[in-house]
Amino acid sequence: MGTFLAFGEIMLRLSPPGRELLLQTPKLDVWVAGAEANVATQLARLGHDVAMASRVPDNDLGRSAIATLRGHGVDVRRIQTGGERMGLYFCTSGAGMRATEVIYDRAGSSFAEAPTSAWDWDALLDGVDRLHLSGITPALGPVPAESACRAAEAARARGVAVSFDGNWRGKLWARWDGDPRAILTRIVEHADLMFGNHRDIALLLGRDDFGGEGEDRRRAAAEAAFARFPTLTTIASTARHVEHVDLNRLSARIDTRDDHAQTPETLLAGIVDRIGGGDAFAAGVLHALRRGEGIAAAAECGLALAALKHSLPGDAALFRQADLDAVRAGGLDVRR
Repeated sequence: MGTFLAFGEIMLRLSPPGRELLLQTPKLDVWVAGAEANVATQLARLGHDVAMASRVPDNDLGRSAIATLRGHGVDVRRIQTGGERMGLYFCTSGAGMRATEVIYDRAGSSFAEAPTSAWDWDALLDGVDRLHLSGITPALGPVPAESACRAAEAARARGVAVSFDGNWRGKLWARWDGDPRAILTRIVEHADLMFGNHRDIALLLGRDDFGGEGEDRRRAAAEAAFARFPTLTTIASTARHVEHVDLNRLSARIDTRDDHAQTPETLLAGIVDRIGGGDAFAAGVLHALRRGEGIAAAAECGLALAALKHSLPGDAALFRQADLDAVRAGGLDVRR
């Protein structure tokens, strides 16, 4: 099997301990973060060959991030050093009726400031058979947006499959006068696999008139996306119902051009941290599809890893195949 390559910003996440408010006490927990890095980390933990292409400053923060990814089995040789600062975000975990809140501090980061010429796609894509991108990179500004588009174009030109996670970040797009629809369309035009729901598709198509409710609406949106994007073969998505911060219901779905698979809802109680759940879902789907499993199994695998991520603090899911097998088998008793 070939190598996955994830391209995106590696960040640090800073969170107050437990359920405290930001700086309620003068302490912060720190994790290596970033949507694409999260996917790369979980795939590596599941035994895949995974590389990360990014840029971090040549200081203790950047070096620690590289060391963390390397420790999880990610190939870090495509991570550049340069620039002045590490992208950060602050995450205050919610509780009860208080929602989780995110504050970004990533303007002017090493990755965001990297010129498009920094990325030699002939070298970066050598030996790679799937490139994974997200909608967060183009949301950072016009130069990262162009870099993400060129990455997708270069992969397609070389016969490398492209997976794209919509990962809408309104706060980031609002910082600059970009055109999300036009930019994201340039990426999806080269993708065979998209992670996104009917809202992501509505943005791409400039319409939200998909008929029906629930599963019917999601199928109608998928069919509209397949009609617009000839290279797209698979769309994976989740649906979440929030009772309160500690109690959610989550289901998963995969649509192809001539079939679909839908899981039942899974009850997520006693949630520790839901941040990164979508990245864990993406990693689970990619893992199952790479192993040759069908779309029903891939939806179940993605949902299982997303559910597991809700039990773990921090950004990345860090589970092994045995953990995944145990959840899919339904065993919740103590494992001795």
